[in-house]
Amino acid sequence: MAEPAIETSSILPLRLESVSYEASGKRLIDGVTFDLRAGTRSVILGPNGAGKSLLLRLCHGLIRPSAGNVSWAAASGVAVPYRQAMVFQRPVLLRRSVAANVAYPLRLRRTPARERHARVEEALSRAGLSALAGRAARSLSGGEQQRLAIARAWVMRPEVLFLDEPTANLDPAAARAIESLIDGVHASGAKIVMTTHDLGQARRLADEILFLHRGHLLERADAATFFTKPKTAEASAFLKGDLSW
Repeated sequence: MAEPAIETSSILPLRLESVSYEASGKRLIDGVTFDLRAGTRSVILGPNGAGKSLLLRLCHGLIRPSAGNVSWAAASGVAVPYRQAMVFQRPVLLRRSVAANVAYPLRLRRTPARERHARVEEALSRAGLSALAGRAARSLSGGEQQRLAIARAWVMRPEVLFLDEPTANLDPAAARAIESLIDGVHASGAKIVMTTHDLGQARRLADEILFLHRGHLLERADAATFFTKPKTAEASAFLKGDLSW
């Protein structure tokens, strides 16, 4: 059976309305409202413990809000799981080759073999992993594994790609390779939504910033405005490295 036809209508915007999330009696995300639209690269910033990863998981649908609503523009929601993807800080790779990892989601969607092979080759090429296609995925370096995880997500041609601290614990060269790949994914038409603790990276990649502090969305602004004229004392302190966690 061939892969189901892809709908042409957009699943964006994604809307969060008064979203809160509680765990063990503690409110970790508190009354967050915003929407995410196509085109821009949205970067979620904030100190450790601000709730950045939780917010990303709420957007992706991995966890449900304790209050409020998360909704996509796609009315039925049927196609949404196939048109968004998420890459975690520590990617989980299959005990298979690099190429087999990338091919796996296409096999699940029953993509025809010829198309599957072409898409795997393209994704590996974009990620700079073509020469490692036959290697065991778990034998790769940390940076290579992260590029593989992004390639595996990108091969499904998602409309939205969520990235949770994609360069955490990587050296500068590996981090720049990831940034280049993210730029390529964005240029292909995917909406990028990511968290990072690296202000330099946010300056390089972000079109807009969502600033989170103690579960509250304190600011949302285009990147140039946020970095030059933050509106809140908390954001200003964060940019100076003075914000206590």
